[in-house]
This record gives sequence, structure tokens and C-alpha cells, in this order.
Amino acid sequence: MPGEGAEAPAGEAGEAQGAEAAAPVGEERRRILRNAAAVGLATGAYGLSFGALGTAAHLSVAQTCVLSLVLFSGASQFAYVGSVAHPLAASFSALLLGLRNGLYSLRNRPVLEAGGLRRLLAAQLTIDESTAMLSAEGRLGAARLAFWATGASVYLCWNLATFLGALGAARLGSPQRFGLDAAEPAAFLALLAPRLTTRRSLAVALAGAGIAVALAPVVPAGVPILAAAAVAVAAGVRR
Repeated sequence: MPGEGAEAPAGEAGEAQGAEAAAPVGEERRRILRNAAAVGLATGAYGLSFGALGTAAHLSVAQTCVLSLVLFSGASQFAYVGSVAHPLAASFSALLLGLRNGLYSLRNRPVLEAGGLRRLLAAQLTIDESTAMLSAEGRLGAARLAFWATGASVYLCWNLATFLGALGAARLGSPQRFGLDAAEPAAFLALLAPRLTTRRSLAVALAGAGIAVALAPVVPAGVPILAAAAVAVAAGVRR
């Protein structure tokens, strides 16, 4: 009968949609949690560097830890401590690098469908790693678990590593004595290098670096960073 024939496809579609959104179980769940833990541990290594750099930039252990707890965006944090003596340049650089997380949220929102406090928590955990893990999963339920598990793993490891790095560096004394003052540009290059995958991105990076180096001897500290950031913004607008 026509009525029965119309109901069957609708029922099948509902079942398929439910299976798509179902939480992972068994081996699928273990795989996602295992990968999330691995990403968190790997990211923690950068957290140690950031903690040491925070105290090297004359922040206290508590101030360094608050940056990781609240800002929670590696590239933005490295940018901030790299020019913390010049608050305007430091804040602008950190904000500019953090804008990408806002773009990630547009990608993640339809998948997570989070509301209320969960939406605030999702915003805090929206970073490169959690977004990449979400995007790598083909099923809705698996993508949600990958996001939350990775975000939580990275948040825990990053903040613990920040505390250990800051505490250790504070007890070591002068950062220059152990070469920690050179760790910030090295860490930034390590974050930047994987993103230079096209001729355009490489050209923009070289142009920004060239302008910063040229301006450094003749303008106040912090201005070269703003000028280099302006190059990146201009390139993005023209794209």
C-alpha cells in the first residue's frame, strides 16, 4: 500500500542517521582514545618549552600557567611571550594567530551541536589538534568523540607540561645561561615549518621575516612583529 511504502524508507533513513551519530564502542572507541592520548603527550613537549619561555620572559610561574589555562593556543602563547615586554605588539600577535580557532569553530559547530556550557567548553577546546582529529573521522559519533577526547588530552598535557617547564626554569635561574632565550624562536619555527606547504605561504613568510629584520635596527621593539603580521593580513585579504 502507498502509505506503508512511504513509511519504510523514512524508517530506514532514521535508523541510518541514528547509527551515524551513535557513540563509538569497542575497537573504534579504543582507537580514538589511543590517538587522542598520543596527540596530547606529543603536544605536551611544546608545553614544557612554553613554560620555560614564560619564566624566561620574566613572567611568574603562576602567570605562565594562567596563560595556558585561559588562552590555550600554542602559537598565540609563543607569540605573546616572545614580545611580552611590549604589550600592544604581544596582544596583537596573539590575537591574530588565534583568529584561526574562530574559523575552526565554523567547521566544528554542525558536528558537535553543543549548547549551553558545552558550547563554551567546545570553544575553549577548539584548537588545531582537536579540529584535525574531528575532521579525520568519517562518522558523526566518532568525530564528536575524537574532538572531545583530543581536546581534553591536549588541555591536560599542555597545562601540566607548562607548569613543570615553568617551575623547572624558575629554579634554574638565568635563562641565558642555559640557552632558553633561543628556545622561543626555535619553537616558533617548528610550529611554522609544517604550514609552509605552498609557494605562496613560503613567500609570505619570507616577506614578513625580511621586513621584520629590516625594521628591527631602526624602530622600537615590537613594531617589526606588527609589520610582519600586517604582511600576512594583507596577503590573506588579497587571496
